[in-house]
Amino acid sequence: MSLKILLPFGVFSDVKEVSRMVMQTSEGSFGLLPHRLDCVAALQPGIFSYEIASGDTIYLAIDEGILVKAGSLVKLSVRNAIAGLSLGKLHEAVQKQFLELTESERNVRSVMAKMEVGLLLSLGKFQKES
Repeated sequence: MSLKILLPFGVFSDVKEVSRMVMQTSEGSFGLLPHRLDCVAALQPGIFSYEIASGDTIYLAIDEGILVKAGSLVKLSVRNAIAGLSLGKLHEAVQKQFLELTESERNVRSVMAKMEVGLLLSLGKFQKES
């Protein structure tokens, strides 16, 4: 599989020959192997890991986002990602930077979620009318 990790301001990582991935979703831990059917998943802040062809496992701390698998291409679009730290430091980073939101950040995310739902409902109605 190919893995592309996107941030709001650019490409964080573009990796070829990924053999498996594990991430956190709202429903729990989720794993991907190369022959899995295409899918979409909402990601929660947590540790994202992937194994490359050489057998090495890479760990990243990621903020919330979305994963899309289409064929052999997997795209992750997340708010933020951190690499290059030990697993313990990555876990700390998730706790400090991604899970501890200020009250204003919570309000902004709540409003954005409501707007996104409204947009999706409007698109659904528009599609039914066509």
